[in-house]
Amino acid sequence: MEEKMSWTVADAVDYKGFPADRSKTGGWVPAALILGIEIVERLSTMGIAVNLVTYMIGVMHLPSSTSANIVTDFMGTSFLLCLLGGFLADSFLGRYKTIGIFAAIQTLGTVTLAISTKLPQLRPPPCNVTVGSNTCKKANGFQMGILYMALYLIALGTGGLKSSISGFGTDQFDEKDEKEKSQMGFFFNRFFFFISFGTLAAVTVLVYIQDEVSRSWAYGICSFAMVISILVFLSGTKRYRYKKISGSPIVHIFQVIVAATKKRKMELPSNVGFLYEDTPEASRIKHTDQFCFLEKAALVAEGDFEKNLSGSVSNPWKLCSLTRVEEVKMMVRLVPIWATTIIFWTTYAQMITFSVEQASTMERNIGSFQIPAASLTVFFVAAILITLAVNDRVIMPLSKKWNGNQGFTNLQRVAIGLALSILGMVAASICERKRLTVAKNVSGNPATLPISVFLLIPQFVLVGSGEAFIYTGQLDFFITKSPKGMKTMSTGLFLTTLSAGFFLSSFLVSVVKKVTGTRDGQGWLADNINKGRLDLFYALLTILSFINFVAFVKCALWYKPKKPKPTLQMEAINEERC
Repeated sequence: MEEKMSWTVADAVDYKGFPADRSKTGGWVPAALILGIEIVERLSTMGIAVNLVTYMIGVMHLPSSTSANIVTDFMGTSFLLCLLGGFLADSFLGRYKTIGIFAAIQTLGTVTLAISTKLPQLRPPPCNVTVGSNTCKKANGFQMGILYMALYLIALGTGGLKSSISGFGTDQFDEKDEKEKSQMGFFFNRFFFFISFGTLAAVTVLVYIQDEVSRSWAYGICSFAMVISILVFLSGTKRYRYKKISGSPIVHIFQVIVAATKKRKMELPSNVGFLYEDTPEASRIKHTDQFCFLEKAALVAEGDFEKNLSGSVSNPWKLCSLTRVEEVKMMVRLVPIWATTIIFWTTYAQMITFSVEQASTMERNIGSFQIPAASLTVFFVAAILITLAVNDRVIMPLSKKWNGNQGFTNLQRVAIGLALSILGMVAASICERKRLTVAKNVSGNPATLPISVFLLIPQFVLVGSGEAFIYTGQLDFFITKSPKGMKTMSTGLFLTTLSAGFFLSSFLVSVVKKVTGTRDGQGWLADNINKGRLDLFYALLTILSFINFVAFVKCALWYKPKKPKPTLQMEAINEERC
């Protein structure tokens, strides 16, 4: 019997619902099939996002700040919907079905977008007047409505996919097996490394097709690639390991909060052993002495148990196990880290909006070939790939050899990412100041300024390297520091930092536009970028990022799952923690 159990994974099943055979399920091959669908998702989403601002300005004839906000709102909604995807995966569908369903929804969205960019009735008449003219006819409500429908179908599909893919990928490795646990550590790095190839293809090949061939062709290719990736994903059905649905973690969290609130006037015992616990010994979470108020949910009181046909059972809205309380504590401890990583994604948003618009006004020729403005983000992606490769192949092996650790901790990686983003915004502000100086010294209103676009490389490289550190650090942190039954929700929580960052960008743009703007469309974020002061906007982001970095360091030093007190000290535990 013991030999048979060693060949199965304790908390996973196969596609038939039987205990998963370690030799026939899981590992790198199924994980790679899961990565494939994420690569194509990144190809579609980033291929659309990085070049969308130029489409809004050049084809739909919308103002610069409005176009930037449409892009950031689209990206923000995509990541916000990760919470919905996580809820459905944990409560009803499971990760496998969630991925399949939402991949199909995203495919429908890209098909709709391809149609909307193909039909002339769905965009305003072409306008070739010089930059800054107000004679172009803007897109009407119907045209924008069709475009919004396509974008938010894609956003819905992205939300469902992203919330489940990383979690389903880690399901293919057994944390209780030392070899597979080590492989999981490398999975986070390689997960982001390979999906960055999707981004690389998006900002080079796909953007070139959009600009030089047709946007409808480019989005059609995205649709076809997604169909192929879905088929590849489904082909691994028999090889995957599946985790049983454990119910909605959101409901579990509210049950603890409600039960603790109802018993707020009750006193906690001096010994945690008197608190209610019905979780099997092997699945229990060690007690911690933070947020002790929540432990009142585990106090047994009259009326907490209800009779049914099988006997007496606890009402989860009145009485929760101590392990369930500790699960909620684990999620609460994530919140300060969550809040202090939002600003990074606000700076990231500038790389796919205003930085692309900057590039569109600068000289982009290499010989007779003109680089598409959105393709400048290739330096951004290259920085990500190089940083990940160095970390994976140099830093992690050397660190493991010297001190037994696998490189930087997750919070250290986040800190490095935040620091690099600050330097990126400093470089962006200096570069924009130089570009504006050139713009003021040229006569007339030329579409292209006599300044090389490669001046933008430092800001792309610094923020790109920062993303490599912060994305893998956040993903590792939110998955490994959350309860097993809440990993999909935790992934969704992590991805909402991206959402909040994009929405914060839209908010800041709107506020700065209102505070510094004038009736004729001038100000820091002028309708004509050559007449504005984007350098001051970047300087503002630098200041906000530095303040946030200080706050993050304090939160990171505060965060630590505290060890339980020894039994002999239990009498004093209530006094010390509460």
